[in-house]
Amino acid sequence: MYLYVEQWNVTQKWMDLSKEERRNYMNKVGEAINDLSKAGVENLGWAMNDEHTPYRSDYRYMAIWKIPSLDDVERFEKGIEEAKWHKYFSQVNSRGKIMPLNEAIDFLVNLEEHSTSIID
Repeated sequence: MYLYVEQWNVTQKWMDLSKEERRNYMNKVGEAINDLSKAGVENLGWAMNDEHTPYRSDYRYMAIWKIPSLDDVERFEKGIEEAKWHKYFSQVNSRGKIMPLNEAIDFLVNLEEHSTSIID
């Protein structure tokens, strides 16, 4: 099982669309999301990034997904590309296999300096 986090801002191309064009586009996105849910992809929620969040990212909107497998993640990403989502939204993503808390803690504790990027 994977977690997938999307964060985005709108682009000028989105703002240049009429509200009717935006609604038509989002209706198609909604249909695709319904199809994804039938395939076991679960949307955990959509949100606007609270401006009072400590260490806040510069992205205004977010969605979090729970996706059954890496193959499903790759199909999800392909669907986003096919929808030309990035034409209208400037986006960053994070994805990873879900792990239990103790495994995540052990991973962080046992890191070796050469095994990861270190940020000063």
